Amino acid sequence: MATSSSVHSFKVSTIDGKLEDLGAYRGKVLLIVNVASKCGFTPQYEGLEALYRKYKDQGLVVLGFPSNDFLWQEPGTNEEIATFCKRTYGVSFPMFAKLSVRGGSQHPLYAYLSSQKGAVTWNFNKFLVGKDGHVLERYGSALKPEDPALASAIEKALARVGYDGSSTHVP
Repeated sequence: MATSSSVHSFKVSTIDGKLEDLGAYRGKVLLIVNVASKCGFTPQYEGLEALYRKYKDQGLVVLGFPSNDFLWQEPGTNEEIATFCKRTYGVSFPMFAKLSVRGGSQHPLYAYLSSQKGAVTWNFNKFLVGKDGHVLERYGSALKPEDPALASAIEKALARVGYDGSSTHVP
């Protein structure tokens, strides 16, 4: 049972082994994605990187969380995953250590995310998180990063003022 009040209350390991407090992302819009290197959806890395580059100066951060939970489609070590992402897709958004997104060994972050908007159903599920750390929406794997609906939701989240989850928008 996830008892945390927002994504900002979690600490996770980066792909190079450093502990990172997600509270450091207060005031940013997050797109949290469970990723895998050997999945039919793996080419979405390209679209995720494009989203990150397009919106990062406005406050979007894509966070990639490798997981081997679905048909062993992320068998590599953290070092191998980092190299693959950089070389194959030019990934520059933050990547984190491989973790479990479901089941008995589910990471607490993913227990929280799933408790908010539904369980992860496959690789490349996407959780859109507002500046206040609250989950706004979960998108399935089939929704491509370049889908206009996702861009629209990101733009709305970026336009929100403050950290209290209010729906006041900048004119």
